[in-house]
Amino acid sequence: MLARPAAKRCMQWQGGTAGLSSCGLELGPLWGLLRSSASMATRALSAGGASPTGSALDMKQVRDRLREIVGASTNWRDHKQALADRVSLSSMLAGSQSDMPPRSMKHSFQEVHLPLGSQPELREKYLTHHNTVRFGRILEDLDSLAVLISYSHTHDPALPRSPLSIVTALVDKIDMREHRLDPNCDIKFTGHVTWVGKTSIEAKMYMSQLHNGAYNPVLEATFVMVARDPENKRAAFVNPLKPEGPEEELLFQQGEVNKTRRVELSTASLLKVAPTADERKIVHSLFLNTLDTQTVSFRSRVLPPNSVWMEDAKLKGLEVCFPQERNIFNRIFGGFLMRKAYELGWANACSFGGRRPNLVAVDDILFQKPVDIGSLLLLSSQVCYTEGKYIQVRVHSEVLDPLTRQHNTTNVFHFTFVSDNDVPFIVPKSYGESMLYLDGKRHFSQTAQLC
Repeated sequence: MLARPAAKRCMQWQGGTAGLSSCGLELGPLWGLLRSSASMATRALSAGGASPTGSALDMKQVRDRLREIVGASTNWRDHKQALADRVSLSSMLAGSQSDMPPRSMKHSFQEVHLPLGSQPELREKYLTHHNTVRFGRILEDLDSLAVLISYSHTHDPALPRSPLSIVTALVDKIDMREHRLDPNCDIKFTGHVTWVGKTSIEAKMYMSQLHNGAYNPVLEATFVMVARDPENKRAAFVNPLKPEGPEEELLFQQGEVNKTRRVELSTASLLKVAPTADERKIVHSLFLNTLDTQTVSFRSRVLPPNSVWMEDAKLKGLEVCFPQERNIFNRIFGGFLMRKAYELGWANACSFGGRRPNLVAVDDILFQKPVDIGSLLLLSSQVCYTEGKYIQVRVHSEVLDPLTRQHNTTNVFHFTFVSDNDVPFIVPKSYGESMLYLDGKRHFSQTAQLC
């Protein structure tokens, strides 16, 4: 089954979900349902052929195939000509979705192997100094795979290059099954399209790691991709999806549920509407708990025991965006942005909790604007909510124009971490910080419900 030599077998599996129940965040029946449906769908899709080539890819082959599909240049000096060549592909776009043939889920199924156990030279790229796997690199790989899955769904064999520009719009959810990955064991990714709108695609991916001759589940990820014209200026239609069998129908229906949930969350955003009555009570209670009982003044604030002011739980970073980190459309690779945001968020959670935290979930990463080559990328990480051993971190990404001094938001990231010990309470001071607190609480509650 493997395209490469057999991987080194892991004799000891480290990690697991022990401790997730310490704060009410248990891996309950829903995870079993998701694993069951994923397993059934994967078996059904594998029966129809695991990949278009008949063998699993590696990550280098994934990125090489994306360049072939799009016709992207491998040299930065040629990127302008490559972009100009894609303009002529606009005439190949479909006028409506009904003009495009429907596709099944097996049409987009991909299996990709990451041979960490059998390729020591590759292992170095994914290794942390604590001898674990860099999750930031995994985020990069998931992003590349989601794009390839989407192009596999829309692939037209009659066309030498795809006229579509498919980019990541949203990381809906990444749920972790294992916290600690062994860098000496091979990793496998599988995934396929599970839902399609007129111009958007939901790609679901599963990651597992080899242990004692069998692959154990590590995570499940859901990405939402959007299709645009060759110049990435306007939306473009994608092939409709036709589920086959009850397992695929279940996955498609879950995609509809996910879409509805995303609309509801956007409508209820604290940037658009006021907090609920219960949330207003929480904010007022936080305020009352910080009043100085000696002065009885609204201006005098005292930090409660075992607490940290929110303004003291920040960590910032700056990235100069070089051509090396570009994607096939000569913008900054979304996976690179996710990796940098995750690493900054992890460092913030680590310094806040005083322990090396483990990732529980990635939630609601919104890609608002692309990042151009040469941009100054400002990353700001904020611990916005804590509960027991859990730390909710928000990372805000913006581009600074050094000439106009204007700041434009490009991404917002949400990470849930767990520490070995209970962490301090985070306490907001201002109204704006209170909204960050409530937003963090919402994301944490959503993660707790799904897990």
